[in-house]
Amino acid sequence: TEWWYYTGHLRTGGGEAYGYQVTFFRSGIAEARTNPSRWAAKNLYLAHFAISDIPRKTFRYFERVNRAGLGQAGASDKEFRVWIGDWSVGGDGTTQRLRAKDGGFAVDLRLVSQKAPVIHGEGGISQKGEGRGHASHYYSLTRLATEGTLTVRGKSVPVTGVSWMDHEFGSTQLNPDQVGWDWFSLQFDDGTELMLYVIRKADGRPDAYSGGTWVGADGRTVRLRQQDFSLEALGRWKSPRGKGVYPMQWRLRVPTLGLDVTVTPAFPDQELDTAKSTRVIYWEGAVSAEGTARDRRLTGRGYVEMTGYAEPFRKKL
Repeated sequence: TEWWYYTGHLRTGGGEAYGYQVTFFRSGIAEARTNPSRWAAKNLYLAHFAISDIPRKTFRYFERVNRAGLGQAGASDKEFRVWIGDWSVGGDGTTQRLRAKDGGFAVDLRLVSQKAPVIHGEGGISQKGEGRGHASHYYSLTRLATEGTLTVRGKSVPVTGVSWMDHEFGSTQLNPDQVGWDWFSLQFDDGTELMLYVIRKADGRPDAYSGGTWVGADGRTVRLRQQDFSLEALGRWKSPRGKGVYPMQWRLRVPTLGLDVTVTPAFPDQELDTAKSTRVIYWEGAVSAEGTARDRRLTGRGYVEMTGYAEPFRKKL
C-alpha cells in the first residue's frame, strides 16, 4: 500500500478559516499477479477529500475508488502525478498542484515547499511493529506555502495558508496486538514542526514502536522515540453515528525539547466512514496548539488522525 497525504489550514481574504484533507491511496491487487491478461489492473486507487468549515463547525467528506485502467486512475513513474478521475496532484520537487471537487466543494491549490523533505525513522525505514515487514518508507514535506481557490457549497473564494504532505509506502498494516494509531502533524508559528504517532496496543498501552520527528526552523531534525514524549487525553467525544469514542483534546509533552502544548480540535465531529472505499471509520481533523517551548509561548495549527476507536484497525487497504 502507498499513500500521498495532504492536509492544511486555509484562510479567505475575509479571515474565515478552513481545514482540508486530500489523500490518494494505491493498493496492489493480489489477483493481478496470476492474471495473464494485459488488461488486468495491477493496482486499485482510492481517495478521500474533506473540508472542515471551522467558523460553522461543519464537516463534509467524499471518497472515490477506481482500478488503474483506461486512464481512470494511476500514478506516473515518469513524473510526479497521481490521479483518480479529476482529483489529482502533480508537480516537481518544489511546487505541486492539488485538485479535488465533489458535491459543491473543491480545492484547487498551488503548494510550494519551504523546507527540504524530512525522512522519518532510521535509515529511511519507519518501523511500526515487531517482526519483518512491519515497516514503511516515510517522508514528509512539513511546510508548504499554499494559495489557490476553495469552493464551499458552490461558492469559490481565493485562499492562502500552509499545508503538509506525507508520502508513505509499505507492505503490511498493524500487528495482531495493535488496534490503531493516533497521528499528529503540528506546524508552529516559530517555524518548527512536529510529527508524532502513537500506535495503540489491544490493552490500551502505547506500543514501543511509537515515535516521531521534530523539525527545527532551519530544517534540522530530531528523531523521537516512544519514551521521549507523553500524550495525555483531556477529553472525549462519542460519535453520534456509531460506537467510536475518541480523545478530543491532548496535553503533549516532549521534555528534551522543553515542549508542553495543548492540542485542541477545531470542533469534535470530523469523523469519516469510508465504507465505499477504504472501509475504515476514522477521525481526521483540523486542530490548534498552544503552550510553551523552553518557557516561550508557542502557538500553531495542524491535523490529527485517529484509527481503531470505532473498531480495531484490521483491514488492509
